Amino acid sequence: MATYKEKVGTAVVNYAGNYPGAVEGELWYDSTNKDFKYLYPNVTSAGSWRTGGNLNTARYYSAGAAADNTAALVSGGVTNLTNTELWDGSSWTEVNDLNTGRDLLTGSGTSTSALDWGGEPPTAVTESWNGTNWTEVSDLNTARYASGGAGVSNTSALAFGGNPISGLTESWNGSNWTEVADLNTTRDFVVGAGTITSALAFGGEPTRNATEVWNGSSWTAVSNLNTGRAGAFSAGASSTSALCSGGATATAVVANTELWDGSSWTETTDINAARYIGSTSNTGTASSAINIGGLLPPGSGTTGTEEWTGAGAPVGAWSTGGALNTARRELGNAGTQTAALAIAGITTAVTAVTESYDGTTWTEVNDINTARRQSGSGGTQTSALFYGGATPPSEALKALNESWNGTNWTEVGDLNTARRLLAAGAGADNTNALAIGGLITASSALTESWNGSSWTETGDLNQARYQAGAVGINTAALAFGGDPGSSPNYVAITESFNGTSWTEVNDLNTGRHALGGAGTYTAALGFGGNADPSTAVTEEWNGVSWVEVADLATARQALGGAGTSSNAIAFGGSTGSNSAATEEWNSASNVIKTLTD
Repeated sequence: MATYKEKVGTAVVNYAGNYPGAVEGELWYDSTNKDFKYLYPNVTSAGSWRTGGNLNTARYYSAGAAADNTAALVSGGVTNLTNTELWDGSSWTEVNDLNTGRDLLTGSGTSTSALDWGGEPPTAVTESWNGTNWTEVSDLNTARYASGGAGVSNTSALAFGGNPISGLTESWNGSNWTEVADLNTTRDFVVGAGTITSALAFGGEPTRNATEVWNGSSWTAVSNLNTGRAGAFSAGASSTSALCSGGATATAVVANTELWDGSSWTETTDINAARYIGSTSNTGTASSAINIGGLLPPGSGTTGTEEWTGAGAPVGAWSTGGALNTARRELGNAGTQTAALAIAGITTAVTAVTESYDGTTWTEVNDINTARRQSGSGGTQTSALFYGGATPPSEALKALNESWNGTNWTEVGDLNTARRLLAAGAGADNTNALAIGGLITASSALTESWNGSSWTETGDLNQARYQAGAVGINTAALAFGGDPGSSPNYVAITESFNGTSWTEVNDLNTGRHALGGAGTYTAALGFGGNADPSTAVTEEWNGVSWVEVADLATARQALGGAGTSSNAIAFGGSTGSNSAATEEWNSASNVIKTLTD
C-alpha cells in the first residue's frame, strides 16, 4: 500500500496544535491534542446580502441588466427618467441617457449589451444598449408596461405578461419581436430569469405566487413561490436556477428571499431592506446578483443597492485560540493575529497587566505604568500606544499617554482632552495613532492625531459617541458603531477619516457599542459588542459596505481585537462575567477538521 508521502508528496507533519503552514487538503498530527487534523474547504451553507454603493439618482419602476454583482446597468424609472447609470462593482456612474424617458419599463442583458422595452403609458418602444449608447430599434408588437423579462444580451430577449394584463409573450432576435406562446396565467408586475430558450416567470399581480417554466416554445406551471408577491427582484441564468427577493404581498412589502432549484422554491437569507418595484438583474445568477433602487415602505424611492453572494462561496470562520492569563474587559489592543498585545482593563479592579500573544499562548510582559480601563490604543506588538481612560474611585478621566517599545511602557505627551471609552484600534505604531470620540461629561465627537511627540485636534466625528469600534491609521481610519449617549444606546453609523475630516459611509447591519475591530479603512471586521444584549455578530467591510459573516463562538462586549480582515483575533471582554477567551478569525476558504473513527 502506498504511503501518505508517496501519494501526496510530503510526509505527515507533527505539530503541537493547529499547524499554521498547512494548505488545503493537508493532513498533520496535533501532538498536543493527539489528533490527526486537515484543512477542509469552508463554504457558505446560505447566501448573504451586502449593502452596495448608492445610486446617484433614487428611482423605482426602472429597468436593470446585470450578468452578476460586479457589473450592472440601470435605466429609466419614475418619473419618466432617461437617466442611465453603470455599476462597476463598487460605485455608480452616470452614462448616456435613454432616448425615450419612461417608467415601468423592463430590461434584460448585461452592462455592455442590454435591451429595454415598454413602459407607461403603454408603449412599444424598444432600445438597445451597446455599452456606450442607446439606439431605438423595432417596437414590441403589443405596447405594455410592467412586463417580465429574460435574456442574455441585446440580441436575445423574452418579454412576457404586463399591463394591459395579459399572458402575451414575445421573443427578440436582435432585429424583431415575434409573438410566441402565452403564459398560462395572465399578470403584470411579474418578474423573470433565464434565457429565450430556458426561462422562468414568477410572482405578479393578481396571482402573486404563480411560477412558470419556458422551454423555448411553451410555458408550464410549476411549484409556487412560498411567499406570493408582485414587483419582486429576480436573477437567474436559466429555468433551473433563480433568485426571488423583496416585493409586495397583498398586505406588506417584504424582505423574503427564495432560491429556485429547478423544481421548488426554498426560503433563504432576507434582503437587508424590504422593498419592491426596483431594478432587477434577471440575467444575473442565483449566486451573484444585485438589487437596485426600488420603493421602501411607506412609499419613498431609494438610491440603495444590495449585492447577493450565493451559497457555496468561501467564508471565514472563528476558531479557539489560547486563553488570556488574566480575564478582563474594557482592555486595550494592538498587533496581529499571531503577534498581539492585550493591555490593562478591569478585572474586579483596574489592572496594569500587559500580555503578549504569539499565535498560540499569551505571556505576561511588563505592566503599563498607570492601571486604567476604557482607554484608546493601537499599533503593533513591538510598537504601541495606550491613551486616555479612567481610574477609580470615581472614574477619573485621564489624558495620560504611554508608549510601548516592545519591552517597556514610557509616559509621553498627554491627550489635549482627558476622556474615557475611546474607540480602540486606530494606529500604525507608537508614532501614529488616532484618539476618536469617547466620554467626557457627555458623548464626544473629538478626534486627535498623534505624530510621535504630540497630539493635534483634527476634524470631529459627525456623530458624537463612545465605545465605537475603530481600525486604520491616523490618515486613513474607520469608526463604526458606538453609544451616542441617548436612547437607544447604540448606533450603526460608520464614518471614514482621510486625515482631516470624517465622512459618513454605509452603516453596520447591526447597531452596537463596545465592539471589537480589525483591519484597515478599506478592509475591516467588526465583531461582538452590546446591542442589548451582548452579540456574537461579525461583519466584514469591503471599503463600501458591511456584510454579516460567521459569528463569534461566544457573544461578548468590551473585548479586544487585532489583525486584518483576513486573519484577526478577538480576546477578553464580558459575557456577563469577565472573559479570558481568545478566538481567531481566518477568512481563507478552509476550516480545520479532526479525523474521527
